[in-house]
Amino acid sequence: MSPFFSDREDAGRQLGAAMPVHYRGREDVIVLGLPRGGVPVAREVAKALDAPLDVLVVRKLGLPGHQEYAMGAIAPGGITILDDWVVRNMGVTPETIDRVRDAEQAELERRQERYRRGRPPLELAGKTAILVDDGLATGSTMRAAVAAVRRLDAAAVVIAVPVSSAEACETLSRPISERTRSIV
Repeated sequence: MSPFFSDREDAGRQLGAAMPVHYRGREDVIVLGLPRGGVPVAREVAKALDAPLDVLVVRKLGLPGHQEYAMGAIAPGGITILDDWVVRNMGVTPETIDRVRDAEQAELERRQERYRRGRPPLELAGKTAILVDDGLATGSTMRAAVAAVRRLDAAAVVIAVPVSSAEACETLSRPISERTRSIV
């Protein structure tokens, strides 16, 4: 079986071509790539939509001992999203959450400084923010990104990814529920 995409740029070109035409060429649309993997995808989506491109740094809160499995995520503006099911069933203590969140917050700030390079913070009030990543496993980082752009008063939020797990699609299609919670 051959892959759907040859690389992230190809995924972005295909995703950009699949975007609804009503987002093209609008001054109120901005494409936000989630570093690292989402940025090359977002670049191609922004080109296809003739829209500005920026970044939104988010960080996964990896489960201790299984860093790739998310127990939550953080985003700028003090956004923390936790997957209560994972936290409860894996026996994660509040102290562990705080330790992981503090370490990831320091990394988020470092990366934000690096990616923004002195540019002003995002201005999203009244805009349609198209959030792009290279794929979704649990959806935690995207949920944090959505919360961050909503806090910045985006008029609309669109999630655009070339691949996703069924779990992430389901999680992102409903409001924060019994399984996830937002901590501000």
